[in-house]
Amino acid sequence: MTYIDLNETLDLLTELVSIPSPSGNTNEVITFVETFLEEIGVETRRNRKGGLLATIKGQLDSHHRMLTAHVDTLGAMVKEVKSNGRLKIDLIGGFQYNSIEGEYCQIETSSGKKFTGTILMRQTSVHVYKDAGKAERNQENMEVRIDEVVKNSDDVRKLGIEVGDFVSFDPRVERTESGYIKSRHLDDKASVAILLQLIKTIKEASIELPYTTHFLISNNEEIGYGGNSNITPETVEYLAVDMGAMGDGQSTDEYTVSICVKDASGPYHYELRKHLVQLAEENNIEYKLDIYPYYGSDASAAIRSGNDIVHGLIGPGIDSSHAFERTHESSIENTGKLLFHYIQSKMVQL
Repeated sequence: MTYIDLNETLDLLTELVSIPSPSGNTNEVITFVETFLEEIGVETRRNRKGGLLATIKGQLDSHHRMLTAHVDTLGAMVKEVKSNGRLKIDLIGGFQYNSIEGEYCQIETSSGKKFTGTILMRQTSVHVYKDAGKAERNQENMEVRIDEVVKNSDDVRKLGIEVGDFVSFDPRVERTESGYIKSRHLDDKASVAILLQLIKTIKEASIELPYTTHFLISNNEEIGYGGNSNITPETVEYLAVDMGAMGDGQSTDEYTVSICVKDASGPYHYELRKHLVQLAEENNIEYKLDIYPYYGSDASAAIRSGNDIVHGLIGPGIDSSHAFERTHESSIENTGKLLFHYIQSKMVQL
């Protein structure tokens, strides 16, 4: 049985997380994906939002599938150039300031210049600030220390840094001998890597899909509207491939594929969920069913946009989502196997 190549997938994942791509500034990583697909003979087109669409014709062209994963990540923008030569930031995406304290970052100017820095509390030094440990981690207290000789706001602006410039976080990607992948932005670049390798497998093994299948690499999911458009009228099933959320009371772990039954948008399509479970059980794929209480996907965004589709959500289990994330190669593998069987299966409504 042909599955996606795990080592190639992990290599690709490492490359993807190393490309800065906060929501709103994703051209570089979309170009990377575009080049990858073109090199394996898959035609692509960009939508007006900057996302990337690839289509593989199937035996039946009257009914379509769409699979999506998002390449945009959490990040920030320069909110204010401060008089002390540091930067106040405004967050992009749903996460807490404490999760980026002490993080290395990159500031990209509108002209394309890039500068490094560190995100710190203004009251960091315990030798100066009595409340260093108790002060609230928020926009007022946190700032970017730029790695340039800047003593005031004029010095910063001479570098070309201005309000609205994008700030991205160092992924600090690492793969361990025990099979773990530690990095920021595994949400959702782990799933992007899986989808890209799946497409490569389809091409190399000359697999004929039962239905025309679209692959959307969306670029605005973290802000709520990445995959809510460019859905053909023929599309029956829409499967978002995103991360499985872990924590107290959750079933999802770092070793299986997580099949979401409900998130903040409500339940996912019951018949599609049962179909995914059946495929997993028939093919000895380790899976967990779960509910993500504070979560929304490109599939739920597509439903909210009025699309008449069957929608689902699966993905590898990611620990510490929207912070210092981690997963295991077995979760990547199980997700890839389920997708491999899904794209060759019969639709639930046919």
